[in-house]
Amino acid sequence: QVQLVESGGGLVQPGGSVRVSCAASGLTLSGAATAWFRQAPGKEREYVAGYSRTGGYTYYGDSVKGRFTISRDIGKNTMYLQMNMLKPEDTAVYYCAAGRRVITSSLRSQQAYDFWGQGTQVIVSS
Repeated sequence: QVQLVESGGGLVQPGGSVRVSCAASGLTLSGAATAWFRQAPGKEREYVAGYSRTGGYTYYGDSVKGRFTISRDIGKNTMYLQMNMLKPEDTAVYYCAAGRRVITSSLRSQQAYDFWGQGTQVIVSS
């Protein structure tokens, strides 16, 4: 049984930083395409960042480029999203996702992913 468990969200001031984590079990993250998505209230779920299935490429959504960094610890089977220079519009529930058969052209499509975590809330507010 595959489980993805996010942690590390919370309340952050504008301009601040936070790191969220996604711990996987039942699935080796290095053998799957993995991604972070987010969903703000009243909005559709949005692709934030991710790895290709081979792990050779990382991708970022336009709204987070230069501010967010995705990484993985293979030994811990955990993925991270370091978020810097946070803005109020970054407020959302952040979800990690994984899929064993995601092709490169579908990396940004939530329908391509088989497994999802429960999400962790990040609120950017003063």
